Amino acid sequence: MSKNLKAIVLAAGRGERMRPLTDHTPKPLLPVAGKPLIVWHLEALARDGVEEVVINTAWLEEQIPATLGDGSRWGLKLHYSMEGRDHGGALETAGGIAKALPWLGDCFWVISGDIYAPDFRFDAQVAQHFAASERLAHLWLVPNPPFHPRGDFGIGAGGLGMADGSGLDGKRWTYSNLALLRAELCAGIEPGARAQLGPLLYEGMRQRRIGVEAYPGRWENVGTPAQLEALNAAAGEGSRPPPEPKEAP
Repeated sequence: MSKNLKAIVLAAGRGERMRPLTDHTPKPLLPVAGKPLIVWHLEALARDGVEEVVINTAWLEEQIPATLGDGSRWGLKLHYSMEGRDHGGALETAGGIAKALPWLGDCFWVISGDIYAPDFRFDAQVAQHFAASERLAHLWLVPNPPFHPRGDFGIGAGGLGMADGSGLDGKRWTYSNLALLRAELCAGIEPGARAQLGPLLYEGMRQRRIGVEAYPGRWENVGTPAQLEALNAAAGEGSRPPPEPKEAP
């Protein structure tokens, strides 16, 4: 079995729409089906052969390493990119990735810490195929949810992402916040600078260097307390309180 790439889980955001739950708990630590959202990702990454994961933090950031520790309970090695401590706040998506590049290597997985996608596989063969290509990114797309009806990107010929207009199917799809990225995409961002990933993805698509595909599995962007409650109700868990932080080993 081919060796898998490293990964970064983006976990620095404030989660304004999730207040008041996020007034005291970082959004990725809110529980779904009895465990923090971010733990679903860590378990899946470990299952699929990823060995090292970077987690970027900012809002209430001390709670995240206190809860997750060094990753050894999942067979992972966790690194923490502390944006709050080092820069006074979150660096946004591309800025957070740029700061973490020294840990990540040339190609890596990117996952948002506040989505729920329990069926997604971090396939090592897919990762190695991407690494051998010259593409800047490969994104998984989902049908547009009610809160984002216009979507983000189209799916063009040969699986290329389309920044402008609809794809061959006449649709635009929503970025799932699951991706493979090449360091080149964010390498021009000064470490510590704030920058969004979206403009870089649109530009990469216009250069015909970003692939996309539809993701058919379960997926939720857990954005509000009502969404979290509904997700937990569907899992038969109700609204459990957030886990108590544990001391890091």
